[in-house]
Amino acid sequence: MKPRGVLRTFMRPVIAPIRAAMERRVAALVDARLSELAEAPGVADNLVRQHTLEQQARLLALVDERSHPNTDALWVHLRDLNNAMLTIKFFGYELARTLAARLPIPEGLEPQHVGVHSKPSTQADLESDWAAYWLGELKAARIFHRKLWEFAYVLQAIYENGHLHSGARGLGFGCGEEPLPSYFAGHGVHVTVTDLDPGQAATRGWTNTNQHTSSLDMAYQAHLVSREQFDKCVALRYVDMNAIPSDLLDYDFCWSICALEHIGSIQKGLDFIENSLHTLRPGGVAVHTTEFNFLNDEQTIDDWVTVLFQKRHFRELAERLKRQGHFVAPLDFDVGDKPLDKFIDLPPYEQDWNSYQRDIWKGQIHQMKLSFDGFACTCFGIIIRKS
Repeated sequence: MKPRGVLRTFMRPVIAPIRAAMERRVAALVDARLSELAEAPGVADNLVRQHTLEQQARLLALVDERSHPNTDALWVHLRDLNNAMLTIKFFGYELARTLAARLPIPEGLEPQHVGVHSKPSTQADLESDWAAYWLGELKAARIFHRKLWEFAYVLQAIYENGHLHSGARGLGFGCGEEPLPSYFAGHGVHVTVTDLDPGQAATRGWTNTNQHTSSLDMAYQAHLVSREQFDKCVALRYVDMNAIPSDLLDYDFCWSICALEHIGSIQKGLDFIENSLHTLRPGGVAVHTTEFNFLNDEQTIDDWVTVLFQKRHFRELAERLKRQGHFVAPLDFDVGDKPLDKFIDLPPYEQDWNSYQRDIWKGQIHQMKLSFDGFACTCFGIIIRKS
């Protein structure tokens, strides 16, 4: 059976009963339960305060205080939701692994000009020769993961704009432990790696993940460049992306990978993209990727730890930059039509797995799209050439 057929066959029996139950019952049950609570003595004055965390915990517990199954009518319809999500999640991962295993082994690939647009990540992109070339250069596994798409996308954009050569100067924002600085150094590109001051990063939780670089040791990747060459070509600066230092100037290119959605708000992220152009020489290129809320044009997340950009934000930014004389690669909002473009990964994500889940699932993450606080998201890359 074709992968698309496998996905369709699997999804129907799993999703249908959940959707039907949710549509027919859950809203009514929630209303009924809240009405009961509101009518109880002492609750009507302040329902929110009286509906305590303890009550919520009892409502959502798998068993009661006697270790009997929770038979609350609402919970009966919700109790298998987590298991259904895990089933969907890892059937999606299995499909992605199967499709990746069927990809032809690339031979004799060379970098090529494909006219890459400002666009979201897609399955077709990671199946392409241009992406395969850059993943090969990075010595990365060729699997379907949106982070790999970001690496390939940034390299393709810099290559197409003529700045991937010895002697060029690059500036990376919020680099974490990504491989690009080591790759650039291996090709004689002089790179300034920037990240948030370690003290500020710790308060935001970045130091507990691989999303922060506190030293060049963390940025160095030995499989891509010798340490001597790395130290010769790479420097580290602590930089707040909301206040780019004025002495960071005359770079041939700058980039960031899923960093600008973490600097406070949608407006701050858009301002950062525009301000990053001040670090470039005329004709220099900025390449930034961020989170794209691609299904909901009405609602999104803003003024939060992670914000989600919509089509209108990219359109407004592109128009403003073009009025200033800059070139913005054409906006393409097509999120793809292949099986993995329709698989939206679900929580829990790796950072929230328990020790057992980490042991059995480590290294098995395959996602092009994911659900972020209920919004379907993927990566979106934008390319700007300074006038």
